[in-house]
Amino acid sequence: MKLIKVMLMSVCLLAQSAIAETDVQKGQKLAFDRKKGNCLACHIVKGGTLMGTAGPPLVAMKARFPKREVLFEQVSDARTKNIKTMMPPFGTHQILSKQEIELVVTWLYTL
Repeated sequence: MKLIKVMLMSVCLLAQSAIAETDVQKGQKLAFDRKKGNCLACHIVKGGTLMGTAGPPLVAMKARFPKREVLFEQVSDARTKNIKTMMPPFGTHQILSKQEIELVVTWLYTL
């Protein structure tokens, strides 16, 4: 009986891992999409091409933003921290939905 429970838990963990990978891939796709996140227009990002330099490189994001909600707010509307920011208010202007911002943040946390 214990072996079955262990096997079921392993299957569940593998399924959760696959879901997280899918969310990361969706987040990257949104970030690289010129009609959505378009992060490459301003940022240097691992795996990107034709990257901009107007914004900081997107590296060590989890270390720079240890609280997920702070990074979410940065993507949603960076003007709350810096009124002179050039970063578009993706959430406030409904460029990205809350769910899409969550996916982008999930991806950013892998950088």
